[in-house]
Amino acid sequence: MKDGYKTIIERANTICEALPYIHKYRGKTLVVKYGGNAMNDEAVTETILQDIAALKIVGVNPILVHGGGPEINKLLSRLGIKPQFVNGMRVTDEATMEVAQMILCGKINKNIVGKINSLGVKAIGLCGKDSQLIKAERLDKNLGYVGKVTEINSRLLDILAEDEFIPVIASIATDDEGNSYNVNADVAAAAIGAAMHAEKLLFLTDIDGIMADKDDRETLIDRITVTKLKKMMASGAISSGMLPKAQSCIDAIERGINSVLILNGTLPHSILLELFTDDGVGTMIEN
Repeated sequence: MKDGYKTIIERANTICEALPYIHKYRGKTLVVKYGGNAMNDEAVTETILQDIAALKIVGVNPILVHGGGPEINKLLSRLGIKPQFVNGMRVTDEATMEVAQMILCGKINKNIVGKINSLGVKAIGLCGKDSQLIKAERLDKNLGYVGKVTEINSRLLDILAEDEFIPVIASIATDDEGNSYNVNADVAAAAIGAAMHAEKLLFLTDIDGIMADKDDRETLIDRITVTKLKKMMASGAISSGMLPKAQSCIDAIERGINSVLILNGTLPHSILLELFTDDGVGTMIEN
């Protein structure tokens, strides 16, 4: 057999391997949270958005929630404002809130929407202030304008899904008075996933997943239960920067999402590898 045929057959086998998984997820809602330093790599961004478009094309209902911490930090630095964090949460005064809204709802959101649309599917950019998609209240006065999610307008997302749109959501929330709140994107994604009864919630970041030893990347945990994850958090085995993400995973599972995955978004096509192959990648959190 010619080498060219072998390559073609391998590609066909890959498609066949994916078929039962495509059937499994067809018609289901999957929430994908995209953030971390992976957002700064154009090549990585391209493969992630290709995966999102592919999900829509095969009949899955993806919802993309994005962060933008590094971009926010860049602009804050240019403005002479030093970023501050408490347990992985950004302290958000008025100036920081203005910058976060500008970067998340403007630059990043619209860039992502434009790129997805260029792949032949329909994406629409939103933030939590649009039709009160994400309602919030102040989480802690010491954190400033950081929001605690109180309500998700799931009806809006249902309407968009019915019209074949991919919602791309920036995690800026609002209250009944129209005030803006900076909501951790992991927290927003978990709340949206729970409200939409999502089949899975995927966190794409720039790390491989949860490590048994937070300082050793070779100790990646493939699967972990909520109970074991809570014990790791209580013992200090989870780094401070990962605490909001870990807590969001737990919240999502306890609110009805079947499973949550933490994936390295810098791995090309990590979404398709996780969902549509036998082996998968990253860490899966489940009951």
